[in-house]
Amino acid sequence: MAEPHTPDPVLLIVAAFSRHDAALARGRTELEHLFGPVALAASPYAFTETDYYEAAMGPGLLKQLLAFRDLVPADALPAVKLQTNALEEKLAARGHFAEARPINLDPGVLTLGKFMLATTKDQGHRIYLRDGIFAEVTLRYQGGVFEPWPWTYADYRRPEVHEFLQLARSYYRERLKSGRAPANDPPPPR
Repeated sequence: MAEPHTPDPVLLIVAAFSRHDAALARGRTELEHLFGPVALAASPYAFTETDYYEAAMGPGLLKQLLAFRDLVPADALPAVKLQTNALEEKLAARGHFAEARPINLDPGVLTLGKFMLATTKDQGHRIYLRDGIFAEVTLRYQGGVFEPWPWTYADYRRPEVHEFLQLARSYYRERLKSGRAPANDPPPPR
């Protein structure tokens, strides 16, 4: 019988999207206050795969992936999702933008074998974690590349997203090898 063990910490990645450069910049600053410095930032790309968010966020959305320097415990995803939801509300309440939801922050975690996103919505392929938060394995790492599932969102199938996640995976692997990752990084605030 296998004995349970504490898994390695994971790499936190947040997808931020908005139609306002200022909202993206403010979101990044606030995220860094919560989770530490950004280690890797993807170039923003036009988020055109769906118009689902247009009513609340307006047209012309840009999306950017941010990978954070400090690794987090493998069970941190629910706490992180609740924090990013609260941050979205805080930024919207400031009233600096006409839209009801000027920014969307979608956290996920990367391990050597997968990339998972947090969500508040249940589906057949999602697992309940706690506090109203579910996890979805959005991409699996197989044969040296990230592979989508039938349910993977269209923008997470983009080559530039896979390229960024490959870079993030290499960064994460080096953090694990260096021995700086496990107990030295503080968990995210709860």
